[in-house]
Amino acid sequence: MPKIKIPKGSPSIDMTPMVDLAFLLVTFFMLAASFRSSEPVDVDVPSSISDVIIPENVVLVTVDKDGRVFFNMSDPEARRELLTAMSAKYKVGFTPEQMDEFTYMSSFGCKMNEMPGYIDLESDARKEFVTEAIPYKDSTANQLKDWIYYGNIAALNTGKTSFMEAKMNGLNPDPIDYKPKFILRVDSKTLYFKAQKVIDVFRDLNINNLNFITSMELAPL
Repeated sequence: MPKIKIPKGSPSIDMTPMVDLAFLLVTFFMLAASFRSSEPVDVDVPSSISDVIIPENVVLVTVDKDGRVFFNMSDPEARRELLTAMSAKYKVGFTPEQMDEFTYMSSFGCKMNEMPGYIDLESDARKEFVTEAIPYKDSTANQLKDWIYYGNIAALNTGKTSFMEAKMNGLNPDPIDYKPKFILRVDSKTLYFKAQKVIDVFRDLNINNLNFITSMELAPL
């Protein structure tokens, strides 16, 4: 009796659900991600063997190779409170749209009276903005000192709020983690006396817990 030959066929897998899932994940990350604005200044920091990660609630001051100073804060709500305080002191008005833009933009460096026009620029155009950056060399017109002073107050307020929220959620937060961290980023080609003037601003405000940003370097064996 002849054998019956059963036709052989390769198994098939329906990839449709997997493809759908991949597109759903891509769509989710595209909608949920917040894109970081480009920095208005490029800084080549010196290297070191330090491996400490930059913390949250940061107040960052950047000094480029020409000695120009830029300012940044990590907390959006602290930035809004900061600009409100600076607006009141220097009598410079901002629209609600400008306030919203300032809340999420990257580092900035200009005089206070230039700030509304600076905010209105696209992030790439801010690199070409002609300015002496934030004044800090003249003790009678030291706007950097005011940015740091009011920034510290704003960061303390938002940090305290975050600390209380964490406590209400049943966590056991460390108050140190919610205090502002002051970081200085200086280009490796910056003349020392220019960086020293910025450090003196922190000292005048009695802020001595200053950290420095460096690039990673292998530790000697």
